[in-house]
Amino acid sequence: MEEYASIDKITEILNYLSEMAVTYGLKLLAALFILIIGIWVINMLAKRINKLMDKTNTDPSLRGFLKSLLSITLKLILFIIVLTTMGVEMTSFIAILGAASLAVGLALQGTLQNFAGGVIILLFKPYKVGDFIEAQGYMGTVSAIEIFVTKLTTPD
Repeated sequence: MEEYASIDKITEILNYLSEMAVTYGLKLLAALFILIIGIWVINMLAKRINKLMDKTNTDPSLRGFLKSLLSITLKLILFIIVLTTMGVEMTSFIAILGAASLAVGLALQGTLQNFAGGVIILLFKPYKVGDFIEAQGYMGTVSAIEIFVTKLTTPD
């Protein structure tokens, strides 16, 4: 009698494991499929945007910045979609991500202001390389415009 009970128990465990393998295996395959297709779509979109920026003669420094920003944002969204497909609860993950973003934003407040200023200069182009400008008590010819700094060559 004990022998039949242990065989029933083993059969029950094997049935449970096979059900779990089918359930989670399908979720894993779906997530893998979404990941592969998503990365392919993101890469195709990045190429198209790069070609579009080539046609519109977008500033090279702005081109690289926008391409990387778009790619990172889309990959983060894809990562969240893949995890959700696998059954991971995202509400707490997104709350933690939001709190971490706030902490990093407060820690890098001055740097983010410079970054935003650089983006505004690249987008609106109040001056360009080669212009003679005066800013914050300094006068000089703009030698480079980067995301965080604008380099001047002063008369000195």
